[in-house]
Amino acid sequence: MYTLIKNALVVPMTRENYYLEKADIGINGTHIDFVGKTPENVRADRVIDASSMIAMPSLVNAHTHVAMELERNYKDDLPTLEAWLGEIFPIEAKLTEEDILWANRLGMVELIQSGCTLFNDMYYQVHCGAIAANEAGLRAVIGFTGVGDVPDLKRTLDREGPLMRREVEKSDGRIKVACAPHAVYTCTPALYQYAHDWAMEQGALLHTHMAETTTEVATCKERYGASPFRHLEKLGYFKNTRHILAHCVHLTDDEMDTLKDLDATVCTNPTSNAKLASGMAPIGKMLKKGVKVALGTDGSSSNNNINMIEEMHVASLISSSLTKDIASLTPYQILKMATTDGAKALGFDQIGTLQAGNEADLILINTRKPHLTPLNNPFSALVFAVQASDVDTVFCQGRMLMEHRKILTLDPQPIMDEVNTHWRALLGRSHA
Repeated sequence: MYTLIKNALVVPMTRENYYLEKADIGINGTHIDFVGKTPENVRADRVIDASSMIAMPSLVNAHTHVAMELERNYKDDLPTLEAWLGEIFPIEAKLTEEDILWANRLGMVELIQSGCTLFNDMYYQVHCGAIAANEAGLRAVIGFTGVGDVPDLKRTLDREGPLMRREVEKSDGRIKVACAPHAVYTCTPALYQYAHDWAMEQGALLHTHMAETTTEVATCKERYGASPFRHLEKLGYFKNTRHILAHCVHLTDDEMDTLKDLDATVCTNPTSNAKLASGMAPIGKMLKKGVKVALGTDGSSSNNNINMIEEMHVASLISSSLTKDIASLTPYQILKMATTDGAKALGFDQIGTLQAGNEADLILINTRKPHLTPLNNPFSALVFAVQASDVDTVFCQGRMLMEHRKILTLDPQPIMDEVNTHWRALLGRSHA
């Protein structure tokens, strides 16, 4: 299948503030054939008139808990992350495999509708996320979540490993596994060391929460005599491995200076951190120091969505407010965090930019809207004005997943119905 996209405003994310007007994109099977002027020898099976569209790389959600769709708008009146977790952990203990599978399917719908084709997930029953991603046609890095001690993680790996291998084999390279020790306050030092060794042996990503609240930092210092970052550094957690460190709200300057030289990317989650009063990661400072940064939504229970378009907008507003400098994070930097940098951090170097030879993960955004008229600067429009509902068409690995807002791989209505049914049943079990 050869798809030709005609006359788009193309934001390829190959260099700062660069875009092409009235340009074409050729998609030959799974890959981008060209970007620019259509060669004379091209014969397309499908032609898309993108005259009123922005074409850009699809978005990357570098830290989320997709199955927390179930707990959306639930226990929203709690004062801190710790108080919120005290309510969330007990209800999660009642989840069934079917609950988690249907919640993941709902998350796939939300990701596609908001232009995201790659996500990095940490949750339980990890094969459910992989099943849903395969059904939807999305990319994912899915972590075997570690909580407790080494035997707990070993049981997860033994139980989930064969199920995950089956889904990875079906995915045509779209799904990768990671190891995801939850946090220093839920995992023993030995679990972190075991996760490190497993990830090094497998060549897999490590994914953990890091320095999200002042309480987490103080408790870690009291228990282990060091901050969360220095505690894991002493354990050898960062040696010869690749990392996503979610949140990193409360890192010191010295810790940032160490972090910039590691194979590690901070994933900032501004909406969740603001909602739970955890503070805000100083992303502008991190970038100036050379720390690698990506963007994520966290889960729908603490966000309350997994909409990366909205997350870009919030990231910019909070950075300006925090630093009192509207240039502390430029629109291009935010877009880069949400596309190129997220893709690289998750080991998908073949996406994140629109250029010949890359796999075709891209979105078309309909600009024929009152709130996008006049368009003026497309980078500013993408961060400050575009809504998720403006995402018209989504491609992942050359396959069209959504066309004119209609999802082609999933049927949203029965998924929503099933999720509501499962939530009611879960509440009944929890209150029994």
